[in-house]
Amino acid sequence: MAKEKKKSEAPEEEKKTENAETVKETDASAEKAEEKTPSKEEQLQKELDDKNDQLLRMAAEYDNFRKRSQREKDALYAECKNTVISELLPVIDNFDRVFANPDASAEDYKKGVEMTYKQFNDIIKKLGVESFGEVGDAFDPNIHNAVMHTEDENQPENTVTVVMQKGYKLGEKIIRHAMVGVAN
Repeated sequence: MAKEKKKSEAPEEEKKTENAETVKETDASAEKAEEKTPSKEEQLQKELDDKNDQLLRMAAEYDNFRKRSQREKDALYAECKNTVISELLPVIDNFDRVFANPDASAEDYKKGVEMTYKQFNDIIKKLGVESFGEVGDAFDPNIHNAVMHTEDENQPENTVTVVMQKGYKLGEKIIRHAMVGVAN
């Protein structure tokens, strides 16, 4: 009977051991689950780190955009200067030809200067520059600079009577105001 008792006790002990191991496993899995589930503070810290990373990337992207835009602007400016200078070089070549011919008469010089002036005006028009400020125009303080007033009975009031310096504009932008005299 002692053997039977031992045999019957043995399964109970095994059950107790199995139950204890199951409880230990359950506790261990609960701890692991708690470890896997981040706390509210950890979640907020992760979100904050993500937002900081996004902001840093956006700031770097903006800085790259700003630098690229500045490089493009500088390249465009250089290209515009190059275009204007290449258009003006034929005028310089004509002046060089005039100075290279010391035996030319005054009439030849005059004709050469007139032709070079016409060539220069054609280039300016080709680049889109327009001149303004002619005698008889109505005075406009937005485009004219009145440097003197004249008394002229034949001209209506606020009319340009003298042009000392023509004005120039490129599109709607005034490059230089016309310097004029105006009738009172």
